[in-house]
Amino acid sequence: MQFKHPELLYALFLLLIPIIVHLFQLRKFQKVDFTNVAFLKEATMQTRKSSVIKKWLILCTRLLLLTALVLAFAQPFTSKSNTFKAKKETVIYLDNSFSMQAKGNQGELLKRAVQDVINNVPEGENISVITNNTIYKNTTIKAIKNDLLQLDYSSNKLTTEAAFLKSKTVFKNEKGSLKSLVFISDFQEDDSDFNPKTDSLTSLHFVKLNPVNTNNISIDSVFISETTATSIVLKVRLKNSGIAVENLPVSLYNDDNLIAKTSVVIDKDAKTTFSLPANQVIKGKITIDDSNLQFDNSLYFNINNASKTNVLAINATDDSFLKRIYTNKEFNYTSAQNSQLNYSSIEKQHLIILNELKTIPIALTSALNQFTSQGGSLIIIPSEDINKASYNQLLVNYSTNFSDLVASEKRITTINYSHPIYSNGVFEKQVKNFQYPKVNTFYGITSNMMASVLQFEDGKLFLGQSKKAFVFTSALNTENSSFKNSPLIVPTFYNIAKQSFKIPELYYTIGKENSFAVETQLQQDAVLSLVNNDINIIPKQQYFNNKVVISTSETPSIAATYSITNKNETVKNVSYNYSRDESNLTYRNLSNSNNITISNSITEIFDTIKSDTKVNALWKWFVIFALALLIIEMLILKFFK
Repeated sequence: MQFKHPELLYALFLLLIPIIVHLFQLRKFQKVDFTNVAFLKEATMQTRKSSVIKKWLILCTRLLLLTALVLAFAQPFTSKSNTFKAKKETVIYLDNSFSMQAKGNQGELLKRAVQDVINNVPEGENISVITNNTIYKNTTIKAIKNDLLQLDYSSNKLTTEAAFLKSKTVFKNEKGSLKSLVFISDFQEDDSDFNPKTDSLTSLHFVKLNPVNTNNISIDSVFISETTATSIVLKVRLKNSGIAVENLPVSLYNDDNLIAKTSVVIDKDAKTTFSLPANQVIKGKITIDDSNLQFDNSLYFNINNASKTNVLAINATDDSFLKRIYTNKEFNYTSAQNSQLNYSSIEKQHLIILNELKTIPIALTSALNQFTSQGGSLIIIPSEDINKASYNQLLVNYSTNFSDLVASEKRITTINYSHPIYSNGVFEKQVKNFQYPKVNTFYGITSNMMASVLQFEDGKLFLGQSKKAFVFTSALNTENSSFKNSPLIVPTFYNIAKQSFKIPELYYTIGKENSFAVETQLQQDAVLSLVNNDINIIPKQQYFNNKVVISTSETPSIAATYSITNKNETVKNVSYNYSRDESNLTYRNLSNSNNITISNSITEIFDTIKSDTKVNALWKWFVIFALALLIIEMLILKFFK
């Protein structure tokens, strides 16, 4: 039992007063015999005994009466909570990720959860509700009821651990407050290390919502498998996490027009192909009909007019290997001798290659610095006999410089697989043993900012990157190096060029860091927009002389094909799709969680919270007890002789 006003209990010391008075009344008097009353002695003794008992009964009754009154005013209560005066905070995490589209016994998991929260939380109670993309802090159900009823699914998927940590940050930093966290989710399996920790003032309540079935078919990916002069072969990959399906229709749309349809037999996965005409702009959409999750039943893609990367090689040696890599199909390759270079053409390029120049003129150094500062990329291949001062005058802008030439045979043995030019599907796996290319001579290099791309066996750099410059430390001619004959030559030069002008891909995934370039001319203060019907988004963008680099992450948030517009002119199209991480309906096992209330029912969890925080006031019982004692005292005074 606890007391709301425990300080009033000091009034119990006042009970000493009637006790002292009673004891004073019971002090012994001197006995004086009085004549003619001897015959009354026996009756007097009997009356005196009754009087003493009556006084003791009245004293006890009054003491209990006063005690009951003091306790009533102190307001006693019982509660499961540690303290009565502590403030109470309730935070509700409501998972609105796409996996909550799955159907439970009473419809979609999210929609049912919203109704249960509204029905079980008192309208005026102060709470905080968070979702994957929204926070309603220190509000009431009455204030946010309409927002909750209109709550849509979010493409911003939080891991279970991230959602838990986000929920805990919503609590106020008030010491001694009683905190209740209600975590409502299907607890879909993810890569996070979920290990919730509790404290004495925070109670965790997990509501695990279970779908009636875990069958789901999704469009996993789309890619171009073959290109000819007249057609493009588009391959579609499907995944199934449930029972096998004998006849699944797959439809292909261009904008809103159905242009092809097929069907597949799918067990765990399946592939199908479509043929599209070459050299045609396609705003594509592939759809399937699956009754479970809806978000992965369609996938958007686009095929734009072909854009080529402009590559300029400034040569002092043979460039035939560059011509073989930078074919006319994907690149506008230009070759020039240093003495015949048209400097006005530099600003139109996306990539410039210095191919074994012996010296770099000051004018070219200045032009290249301006070029890379405007977003252009640069590859530097030194010769075996360079004017080191002229090279270092250029390299100083990239916090790098060459030291002396080292005449020592070295093998190129280390590949930085995480570097962007190798991380995008160049290698199916990390190769440990291959025919290592080698060099006979190389330059030492000093840099504080150079990222390693390729290294020699002793850890020294063969190819490094600093800002927008890729620097080789060795000449690549066949007399000095076997690198031209290695499998690394093509992906290295090809991907450097592709990254220097990243044209929009078939599609991008919402929520990831995406970047691409658009070749267009912008007037002063003009910007590019992503437009789809009523949606108009101005993405993060950076304008250079010959291109605009667009970067997106959380926006756009809706899967669709968007037009990249310059004012009212459509420049390109770009497509975005939701991540397929939630398509596989596998869930966490919460049975090993300690000190956490786990249930499948939102109603049950809120009943538990109400029970844990319920205060049973006892003061009324003490008032009743006091009245009863008063009646008992009156009866004793009237009937007890």
